[in-house]
Amino acid sequence: MASKIIDIHPHIISDDEGRYPPAPLFGKRSDWSQERPSTVAALIAAMDEAGVDKAAVVHSSTTYGFDNSYVVDGCNQYPDRLVAVGSVDVLEPNAVETIRSWVGKGLKGLRLFTGGSTKDFDPSELEDPRAYPAWELCGELGLPMCIQTGPIGLPQVTSLAERFANVNIVLDHLGRPDVLDGPPYANADSLFALERLPNIYMKLTPRIFGDVKKGAASAETFFPKVVEVFGARRMAWGSNFPTSPGTMREILGTAKAGLATLSAEDQDWIFGKTAQSLYPSLAD
Repeated sequence: MASKIIDIHPHIISDDEGRYPPAPLFGKRSDWSQERPSTVAALIAAMDEAGVDKAAVVHSSTTYGFDNSYVVDGCNQYPDRLVAVGSVDVLEPNAVETIRSWVGKGLKGLRLFTGGSTKDFDPSELEDPRAYPAWELCGELGLPMCIQTGPIGLPQVTSLAERFANVNIVLDHLGRPDVLDGPPYANADSLFALERLPNIYMKLTPRIFGDVKKGAASAETFFPKVVEVFGARRMAWGSNFPTSPGTMREILGTAKAGLATLSAEDQDWIFGKTAQSLYPSLAD
């Protein structure tokens, strides 16, 4: 197992709504952020209990919209453990200035939330030229871009990866592929077609570790294929804590079990080294 375990997809929610008022994207706050809120201190405690060394904390769009204040302030409290990944309205005319401002406050990566727990996916934002200046800035500043979408958005992701080849794109939840058909996983062909784009990375979260236990899928057949197609250096683990149920220790245990058939080197990359390549400040 990796000498350092790094989580690239936990969330944090403040317990001070006066200082950090909820203003969810799309107007509907996520259930998990109300039922299982986790402050930055609680995240650190969960990481310590699970043996997770560092994390790239993903801003909760379904709690705070485009206000990255808490994820930035929280991560800045633990600069040796955490980096902040935030969200900006990339279609706004002042998006470039806004990104620069948040980066100045400590933001190390960006995320586009095109749908999920509170809204169906709408990939139109991914093909809107108004976002191009923001993408160009990501390339200039070396900011990775996480994208939350499903298979419906992969054509747009492909176009962005081609247009902005110097921006590392991280697919949240592995792009939510349909794996229930089992080997050779033909229903996930649109995901595997991204192989030729070296700047697209795969984020493995509890969603996929659950899906491979359903239908004809299995961890033993699916994850080796993902490694065969993309290589472990383009794969990284994310806990989705506390969005996904369970303690971080339990979530990590499920991921370790799901990837147990992979080589030790591949596991090292997925549980740590890939994260350090995406977010260099998480490196030792």
